[in-house]
Amino acid sequence: MERSEPVTEISYSIEDYDFALPEDLIAQKPAERREGSRLMVLNRAERSCQHTVFSEVLSFLHPGDVLVLNRTRVIPARVFGTRNATGGKVEFLILAAEPEGIWRSLVKTRGRLRPGEALLLGNGEVALEVLESQGRGAWRLRETRGSLRAHLESNGKMPLPPYIKRDRTADPLADLDRERYQTVYGDQPGAVAAPTAGLHFSEALLSSAKKQGVRIARVLLHVGLGTFQPIQTEDIREHVMHEEFFEVSEEAAREVNAARSRGRRVIAVGTTSLRCLESAWSPSEKRVVPSRGMTGIFIHPPLPVRSIDGLLTNFHLPKSSLLLLVSAFAGRQRVLDSYRRAIEERYRFFSYGDAMLIL
Repeated sequence: MERSEPVTEISYSIEDYDFALPEDLIAQKPAERREGSRLMVLNRAERSCQHTVFSEVLSFLHPGDVLVLNRTRVIPARVFGTRNATGGKVEFLILAAEPEGIWRSLVKTRGRLRPGEALLLGNGEVALEVLESQGRGAWRLRETRGSLRAHLESNGKMPLPPYIKRDRTADPLADLDRERYQTVYGDQPGAVAAPTAGLHFSEALLSSAKKQGVRIARVLLHVGLGTFQPIQTEDIREHVMHEEFFEVSEEAAREVNAARSRGRRVIAVGTTSLRCLESAWSPSEKRVVPSRGMTGIFIHPPLPVRSIDGLLTNFHLPKSSLLLLVSAFAGRQRVLDSYRRAIEERYRFFSYGDAMLIL
């Protein structure tokens, strides 16, 4: 077991949240078994660092602890089609559904799209009309024939992050991604990126946790593409977060608040679960309250994290809002020191990588 020093200094410079990562440590596919990933355990009170495997995570949990899971489900949002007028190829990355058959999507094609143009998917069974540009490659589209939702379920590919280098059109791991770039408990479709900390849990491991007396609270945050974007401002306080839909139900709020009132620990499974809880935190009541809507909460040092006692998370990109969130909870230098150890120990990084439990 290793020990690290307490962290006291705060930096607002994004350059102080950078680190060099060997490219071969970026996981390109999931571990053979969900719970087969490695696990680094940081204990803030003891200032210790322990290396184990994820299948041992329950040995760090106590009866009455609450695991907070994000129940979002990833849409198989990447599909291919053609331009009706020219036959040119089109790649879609569906971002969100709107009422009355309207969809927001990133659209990649040669040449300029024009409002009113028809785009076809499959053998033409689904047709979309181009409505308007929303900038940066995003467009609003309207269904004019068939069901895009049904086409996504039967033909869509998982929207893997850009650091997973795959053949987008003929990927032999595409079927595996449909299973493994998805949590076993996600039941609310709407995300275009996975809440990756939850990928390590199998149904058997969750069942064992419940038998051990660990409680489960389910929240919802539909993860957007902005989760992969690095912070572009030199001063982190000038960064503006993307917004995502979230919901903390009465049941989830009650479970979390009851645990804290009993002196039990609340452990967020993933940064998205933490963002849900912090978005629903009432400073005046000093508890989580039922909440629903859009959140653009940006958690960074030295802002306090008030709603949890532990965080289960993956290893994140340099200069990312996710790394800053973890630093707000555990301290910048402690987190960077743990990342240095992870690189030395050849942990796997990012979405399909290994996990860290911070207590």
